[in-house]
Amino acid sequence: MKKEKNYQEEYVSLSGIRHYLLHYPAKPEDPVLLFIHGGPGQSEASLAYTVEAYSMRNYNIVYYDQRGAGKTYLKNKKARPDTALLKQDLLELVLYLKKRYHREKIGILGHSWGSVLGSMFALEHPEHTLLYIGCGQVVNLMENERTGYAKLKEAIEKAGDRKDLRKLAQIGEYPVSDFDMAVCRKMGMVRKLQGKYKLAASFDKNMIKLIRRSPIMGIRDLLPLVTGMMVNMQVMKELMAFDLRAHGLCYQVPVYYVLGELDQQTPIEISMQYFNEMKAPDKKLYLISNAGHLTMIDNMDEYRRAVVEIVDANRKEQG
Repeated sequence: MKKEKNYQEEYVSLSGIRHYLLHYPAKPEDPVLLFIHGGPGQSEASLAYTVEAYSMRNYNIVYYDQRGAGKTYLKNKKARPDTALLKQDLLELVLYLKKRYHREKIGILGHSWGSVLGSMFALEHPEHTLLYIGCGQVVNLMENERTGYAKLKEAIEKAGDRKDLRKLAQIGEYPVSDFDMAVCRKMGMVRKLQGKYKLAASFDKNMIKLIRRSPIMGIRDLLPLVTGMMVNMQVMKELMAFDLRAHGLCYQVPVYYVLGELDQQTPIEISMQYFNEMKAPDKKLYLISNAGHLTMIDNMDEYRRAVVEIVDANRKEQG
């Protein structure tokens, strides 16, 4: 007997190109969350099947592949993103979801690079935003890289691994404010070492297995995982200069941070400092134990409990 799907796929036209959406519905009356993936250019829709499959889920959630990522990239290989275009796509998507789900407001959940888009959306469009959840929250990328690199060097020195120390020496000056292919390669080397020392998300065998088991993944869908950073070079250049503080500290919507306590890819001390300075009608910080940058995978149960609690606290406000 064929198992019934618990998700729905569709393509919608946003800013002139077709975008891939993945819906995980709950009850029709439940609030709606929009998950904005990281990268830039790294779809996380392939992980939704494991994250969202639980009986206590009290929200409808929509994952989408941004311009230059995942299935959206495969449909539009010539469409190169920049931040302004991605912000426009996001606004059109939220307006579409409000109409489809008959909602006055949509909850925004941004992970990593998605937390940049999500934070700006919450600040600029409170009229459309039920709440904002930041996971792997980016405040200032250069600060993140400096702090993360220092923690990496400290971990390698503590381990006394001479081979890894030589690799650090080969990387040379890091971070640098410009972004090109040479810097991209350096960042890749840093991420690989950070993954080894459990300081950042690691694209290891377990992650590959999770992605390959996804019901929405085929052979063609592996290509954007490899090309994502190159396709999003302009976005990365703009991200290197990003500082969330410059966009404001005063939110008109509830704000919640769900952070992995071990995350040094987006170091939690930087996220927590900004969180403590910000003002919002309601705010709460959830520190997820034994979790790093991929918080929702590293400690799925605790992550789920946090999101359920956040949604429950805002159910009456959804409209």
